[in-house]
Amino acid sequence: MTDNSHASHEHVPSRQRRRFVGISSRAYEHPADRSALVALRKLSGFDTVFKALSGLLPERSLRLLFLSDSVRVSDAQFAHLNDMLRDACYILDLEKVPPMYVNQDPQPNAMCIGLDEPIIVVTTGLVELLDEEEMRAVVGHEVGHALSGHAVYRTILLFLTNLALKVAWIPLGNVAIMTIVMALREWFRKSELSADRAGLLVGQDSQASMRGLMKIAGGNHLHEMNVDAFLAQADEYEKGGDLRDSVLKILNVLPRSHPFTTVRAAELKKWSESRDYQRIMDGHYPRREDDKDTSVTDSFRESASHYADSVRTSKDPLMKLVGDIAGDLGGKLRDKFTGGSHGSGAAGKGGATDDSGAPRQSGTEDPESPQGPGTAGS
Repeated sequence: MTDNSHASHEHVPSRQRRRFVGISSRAYEHPADRSALVALRKLSGFDTVFKALSGLLPERSLRLLFLSDSVRVSDAQFAHLNDMLRDACYILDLEKVPPMYVNQDPQPNAMCIGLDEPIIVVTTGLVELLDEEEMRAVVGHEVGHALSGHAVYRTILLFLTNLALKVAWIPLGNVAIMTIVMALREWFRKSELSADRAGLLVGQDSQASMRGLMKIAGGNHLHEMNVDAFLAQADEYEKGGDLRDSVLKILNVLPRSHPFTTVRAAELKKWSESRDYQRIMDGHYPRREDDKDTSVTDSFRESASHYADSVRTSKDPLMKLVGDIAGDLGGKLRDKFTGGSHGSGAAGKGGATDDSGAPRQSGTEDPESPQGPGTAGS
């Protein structure tokens, strides 16, 4: 099955969907995903651990485990999932279809793991919970992980999490491991936002994606739930409470591998209504063939801009405080270097003059101003 290519693609989706030939994972990757991965790679000791584990992790054993104790998806077993998997790989132009297994577990879950080649695993709880369109988005989500190369880091996270439990009794032995585990979890939470976008590109049904997330949160009681009310919870979660609640939100999410479901739904809805998503659907997206020419600086700039915008528009009390402090500090630094008086007079209101003494138009900014995206996002 892993040798299937698009030349032998015999199954077509139940309804017509767009295909994205040669699409790069950059097209759907969340800026926070990229920046968190960069931060992870810069973490002291991560490269050493990564290289060591890449050679030591028992990947063959992992594959044999699923082969022996799970059901492999094929034309003969879970054929409807096999069709979805091949459709997802066809739509995202992933030439080699990864093996997929159904594992007996009442907890709804799915994952993409593996070092040399990705393996997709879905639980029976998830298969029984979701309808066809909702499940199609989940399969697309996992194929997005495979296309982005997330499986390697996910596998290392699983291994290190188990290792941390085994060495917890060793003084300081657990600290170094947990430092990397926490960084991996932070990245993985962000990577889930990217994979949610990939799932939407595959399913091309935003309501199905929303329903799937809602069911994961509240179970198979769709007649008792409402997408708009569910999204309203995300808004209430973000802006509710005071600084104490903001700290509690951070503490609550730290041990989790996934973002909170309402947050994922809100993020995906925002992206589905964005110009970026529409451009992809219109056929305008980054191609894999251009990945080698991608500027790291541009990725940094995009990530910084995203975080600055997140801080500026956030309704969370802590983020609003950070934004206010950053804005005030940026204004004071600008005044120090320009000789202006922040908040007073014409200059303080954007009424600065140019070299001729004529008023400069409001809204123009010095590109080197310390009030740029980097300051707000730091």
